[in-house]
Amino acid sequence: MRGRKGSATGSGTESAEGSTEGGTAGGTESAAARGAPATAAPVESAPVGSAPVESARAASAPATAVRTGPRTRTRLPRLDGLRGRLIITVVVVALISAVTATGLAYRESREAVLKRAQNAAVDDFRGLVERHAAELDVPTDPRSMARFATRISSGLHGSLVIARYRDYTASSDPSADRTRITPELRAAVRTHTRVSLQRVEYGGKPWLALGAPVGLEAPAGRGSSGQPSGVEIFAAVSLAEEERDTAELVRSVQGGLVPVVLLAAVLALLAARTVLRPVRKLARATRRLATGELSIRVEEKGHDELAELAHTFNETAGALEHSVGELREQEALARRFVADVSHELRTPLAAMTIVSSVLEEDADQLTPDTAHAARTVSAETAKLARLVDDLIEISRFDARAVALTVHELDMAEAVRATLAARGWTDQVVADLPPGIRARLDRRRLDVIVANLVGNALRHGAPPVTVTVRAADDRLTVAVADHGPGLAPEVARHVFDRFYKADSARRRSEGSGLGMAIALENARLHGGTIELAPPAPGIGAVFTLRLPLRTESAS
Repeated sequence: MRGRKGSATGSGTESAEGSTEGGTAGGTESAAARGAPATAAPVESAPVGSAPVESARAASAPATAVRTGPRTRTRLPRLDGLRGRLIITVVVVALISAVTATGLAYRESREAVLKRAQNAAVDDFRGLVERHAAELDVPTDPRSMARFATRISSGLHGSLVIARYRDYTASSDPSADRTRITPELRAAVRTHTRVSLQRVEYGGKPWLALGAPVGLEAPAGRGSSGQPSGVEIFAAVSLAEEERDTAELVRSVQGGLVPVVLLAAVLALLAARTVLRPVRKLARATRRLATGELSIRVEEKGHDELAELAHTFNETAGALEHSVGELREQEALARRFVADVSHELRTPLAAMTIVSSVLEEDADQLTPDTAHAARTVSAETAKLARLVDDLIEISRFDARAVALTVHELDMAEAVRATLAARGWTDQVVADLPPGIRARLDRRRLDVIVANLVGNALRHGAPPVTVTVRAADDRLTVAVADHGPGLAPEVARHVFDRFYKADSARRRSEGSGLGMAIALENARLHGGTIELAPPAPGIGAVFTLRLPLRTESAS
């Protein structure tokens, strides 16, 4: 017995939705034709004649990670430098911004494309069901249901269509996997009177699953509110083409990332150069200021922080130049005062020396007290004369008014002459190999050796040794004693002017300038004097190091 014709039913009132996790559709499909299980988003219902409203999470293919293109190997500045950090910061910010924009564009474009494809599929599905439902007899049989599903599939460009009626199921492709029609979608079709839809992922590709109940056609003149026929129609529409379109859009956006990053790097390099050029100028000016060029100044441009820094540097350099100028002027005045006083004292000291010498020669004819006073005056006058001579000598070094007069010397002969002139031959052990010749200033060498040996005799303990050696165009003269040596705090100041190690040795009778004068004479020859580290059984060891060949110089 034939029933009434059927038509697609679409209520304009949206019914409540029930959605659960997607699963696999069980039932009558062949196990051999079953592919990978489909993952599904919650079911949605689309009212007839309106665009479907998505209220659930899309479960299509996961978004592909955005690639930033091949890394361009460029030679970046040092990472610990300000320029390198500035460029890297700008490039990273530009890269993050570009990737974020690409991700947002991909998400929005993908949703728009999928929604447009979804709306078109729903409209086509609804129209095909309404058009071919009139040809379906209810109650129906599997063959009629298969023809009905095949016609719907042809209108949907070969998509899989499944029709269900009671215990019968027919498909447009009997060998196709039917798991794309999930139990959730089937439950929604049974409870709703409109088109229900669900996005599923099958075989790694996105699909749109549609379903709707087929209603009985109402009698003529009674409107369009038919009764359910018990037939359910389902379709699985592929969204692979839309996914390819969105992927192509992403690839085109990715292709623009590399130029954007390179442009950001170039702009950062230009900005860094603009910002760091004043900093480099300031660094060069600082180095020149450190070398003593106190008149250096940097150009002040603009009113920003760099201009303020340049202004501060100029103020600092000006204050430093003024302070150093005052110190140098005071030092020059002090040196001139010492030199002037020393020169002024030479004439009266010469007269006093002559008088004291005469008194000392006649001391035996004087009373004991007068003889003692005469000898004391003569000794103190001699000390004062030596002090004045040392002051004059050191003032010449300060004024750079000294010069070398070099001659070819036999070192053994020169050292013996120095010891003999001061009566030290019997007090000093001299190790003087023959044949060592040097080109030096004889008078200044005599001053150096005399000060070193005299210092050892006055403050050390016997035996005092003088050793001369020559090797690799260098001359060494070592003077050692066997006294207590020098304490570390004394050794640091042994070449300072007017320094006397009273706390370490017995009271000095010298002026405190002898070692300073010896060092200045050694430096004038291009050499130096070194104090050896303390060693057991040996006192202070001073080593004079000079080049064997010294040219005349001032």
